[in-house]
Amino acid sequence: MGRLGLGTMTWGRATDPVEAERQLLDFVTAGGTLVDTADVYGDGAAEEILGALLKDPGLSRDLVIATKSGLRRTEQPRGRRHDLSRRHLMAALEDSLRRLGVSHVDVWQLHVWDPGTPLDETLSVLKWAVDTGRARYAGVSNFSGWQVGATVSQARAMGLAVATAQVEYSLLQRGAEREVVPAAEALGVGLLPWAPLGRGVLTGKYRHGTPPVSRGASETLGATVREYLDADHRRIVDAVVLAAEGLGVSATEVALAWVRDRPGVVAPIVGARTAQQLGAALASDSLDLPEEIREALDDVSAPILGYPDHGWHQIGSGPSTG
Repeated sequence: MGRLGLGTMTWGRATDPVEAERQLLDFVTAGGTLVDTADVYGDGAAEEILGALLKDPGLSRDLVIATKSGLRRTEQPRGRRHDLSRRHLMAALEDSLRRLGVSHVDVWQLHVWDPGTPLDETLSVLKWAVDTGRARYAGVSNFSGWQVGATVSQARAMGLAVATAQVEYSLLQRGAEREVVPAAEALGVGLLPWAPLGRGVLTGKYRHGTPPVSRGASETLGATVREYLDADHRRIVDAVVLAAEGLGVSATEVALAWVRDRPGVVAPIVGARTAQQLGAALASDSLDLPEEIREALDDVSAPILGYPDHGWHQIGSGPSTG
């Protein structure tokens, strides 16, 4: 058990403290250990709710707590700025520890890449956090393949290990397989897929319209769902639903089992609005997909991977080596 991680992005917004407690209790009861949060989730409310729950030793004893820093609110249109500067990161980590009510986190992750801050400055803060016991391990999130490679290589030269990389990864979003997945595998970095249910689309609930109480119906988040509702993505969802019907399980279970067993994946991060939704996800833990179904899903969702993602190959006389 415990092959999934619990995401908390909805906590403090769509998920109130009572529902959050139900989720965490169900997650722990099912054998789950990894709980992922971030300082910007609910503008800090997610960490505060989690911190209150961590006071119960029955819930917190075996948990692995991961949080993220590197985004901060601005007045700009999208409301966030990437900031991996020493000043921001040090303050952000101290604020996260205070909200969580802990002396350290198990994994501290850079939430985004910041082209405006020298990488050695950013990594020096990660090393400070690990060396001072504020974080046990370092990780990254939403980094491209070359960014993962550059970060891991430079960190190793400083005596710092990068343990994890979060990236959106699902049957509807396999772009990570172009560079991030190979880079992580080659460098020994564990993958933590976020949105493994394709932002909820792989559950099948959008096949016949948009439910009024759903992310797709939200004014702020609806656009993130709509990009996965076109004909190409619908064909993948239909294949998942067909596989689920044949196996006598839910589409949620099939989609999660597929990404859970991909090369390099440590634990998909599942975020749920309610404990009921989380329960459907946790049921996937015991599902092993038959090979023929896995191959069929691989085929219907296969991303375009050509040059240079899969290397250079000569076909016939081959292209010139430019």
